[in-house]
Amino acid sequence: MKYLGKDFLLILTVLAGMFMGPSWSGAHCQLPCGIYNDNARVQAMLEDAATVEKATVLIAQLAGKTDAQSQNQLVRWVMNKEDHAQRVIETIGDYFLTQRVKASQKDYRERLVKHHAVIVAAMQAKQHADVRYARDLSASIRALLVYYPEDKH
Repeated sequence: MKYLGKDFLLILTVLAGMFMGPSWSGAHCQLPCGIYNDNARVQAMLEDAATVEKATVLIAQLAGKTDAQSQNQLVRWVMNKEDHAQRVIETIGDYFLTQRVKASQKDYRERLVKHHAVIVAAMQAKQHADVRYARDLSASIRALLVYYPEDKH
């Protein structure tokens, strides 16, 4: 095939992106841009955890109802609970563990354990319909605030 130039490659890249679908991760990029807001990501995870808790409460309220609307809402809340717990897992893995937790840190092992605890809590919240797992998720996320305090400019 004959070389068609930079414009062809640009068009090909755009088309590939259109057909592959949008890909968004709330966990920033993995480029060395130096633009980080760790506390904002922790706050976003706390918001996800609050959604997991609300979903868990509403799932319990809808359990046993057999009308179509209740069943529809039940499924939607289960899907939302799964989605928001998964977002937490992805943020910990894609952002914090790949970019912010470093083996050179003096308290590396402690940080690793606490970040892993968030992943486990999110997995548990996905697997259970008991609100205590959602609350454990929030608590494990709050335990990270010591490492990522709000930046007061």
